[in-house]
Amino acid sequence: MTDTPLQDALLDERALSKLRWRCRRGLLENDLFIERFFARHESGLTVRQADALGLLMDLSDNDLLDLLLGRKPLQGDLERADVTQVLALLRGLRPLSSSEEPA
Repeated sequence: MTDTPLQDALLDERALSKLRWRCRRGLLENDLFIERFFARHESGLTVRQADALGLLMDLSDNDLLDLLLGRKPLQGDLERADVTQVLALLRGLRPLSSSEEPA
């Protein structure tokens, strides 16, 4: 994936509304993480972060909860910097900046 300025653009209201709807989950525990995430970060979400969140929402509820609780690491196609950042935000952690990422 190549970086474009559009990926760093903030989500508009319509895209944010669609994303909120897509993030509705069957497990209350996941919904609690997601609601806290939106309460803290919705005004600053970028297209790149929304795409990464969409990848996490493709997971089953149980797999997502395992990631949110840190019981499993990101694997495969999800082992990306943008997904790692969004997962940290979902967990309520401060994500690593690119200069702090482990080697």
